[in-house]
Amino acid sequence: MFFENLINRGAMPALVNTAIFTEERHRMIAENVANIGVPGYKTRQLDVKAFQQALGRALDKRNSDPATRFVVESGRQVRTNVRGGLVVTPEHRPSENILFHDRTNASIERQMAGLAENAMWHEMTNSLLATRFDALRKAIRGRM
Repeated sequence: MFFENLINRGAMPALVNTAIFTEERHRMIAENVANIGVPGYKTRQLDVKAFQQALGRALDKRNSDPATRFVVESGRQVRTNVRGGLVVTPEHRPSENILFHDRTNASIERQMAGLAENAMWHEMTNSLLATRFDALRKAIRGRM
């Protein structure tokens, strides 16, 4: 209980949810790239803006009442399960309604740009998490 309270305070839950989101987005982009030459393949997408807005609302709610559990509101693509974990479900939808001659909507350039953006976001999140865990480790050992 003590460690759970320690870990579920401040920005830690938001960072963990962001790491989960970026990991799932990375997996989705890799699947899109792997199927780039498959005729009729429709890319899957995750709405980054919608996730960031839901995360912001969860942080605002948590800041107004620190005793509440950190919960990202359910939407079409993200939800919090009963154990408090983030569940991400990419959707099939056209990317800016582009349809190529082979009936796909996959653009390798767009996928690579999304991959680079997601990799930077994931790296930043993991660096912040590592810093938080390092501070906790030092506090537990009594070396601040």
